[in-house]
Amino acid sequence: MASITVNKARAIIRKTLEKGTELALKPLSVIVLDDGGHAIAFERSDGAAPGRFGIAHGKAFGAVMLGMAGQAQMARAEQQAYFMAAVNGVFGGAVVPVPGGVLVRDKKGKVIGAVGVTGDTSDNDEIAALAGVAAAGFEGNA
Repeated sequence: MASITVNKARAIIRKTLEKGTELALKPLSVIVLDDGGHAIAFERSDGAAPGRFGIAHGKAFGAVMLGMAGQAQMARAEQQAYFMAAVNGVFGGAVVPVPGGVLVRDKKGKVIGAVGVTGDTSDNDEIAALAGVAAAGFEGNA
C-alpha cells in the first residue's frame, strides 16, 4: 500500500511553494496530512502570516476526513450550510471548506492523505497544491 513518506511530503511542499513563486502568488503555507489526518510536514514561505498553519490544516483536514476536496466541500456548504456547520461541530471547528484542500491519491486511486495550501486566493492555493501533488508522483483531487 502506498503512503506519503516524509520525503514525499517535503517534495509536495517544495513543488507547491515553487509553483507559488512561479505564479507570483502571495506567500504560501503548505501542510501535508496522512490518511488519518495527522500532519506529516508543514512549511510556510517567508512573509506568510503565522495564523496560516490553522487554515492550511483546516483545508487538508476537511478533505481527508470527509473524502472530498475543498471545491466539493464549498459546493456542499453553499447547498447545505447546516451539513457543513454540523461537520465543523463534529470536528471542533477544524474544517475550512474552501478550495486549497486537495486529496492525495495513489496510482490505484486510494486516498492516502491531503494537502492544504493557503496564502493567496483559494483557487490559486488549489493550483499550487495540485502542482505539488503531481510533481511528487501522486494524483490530486480538487
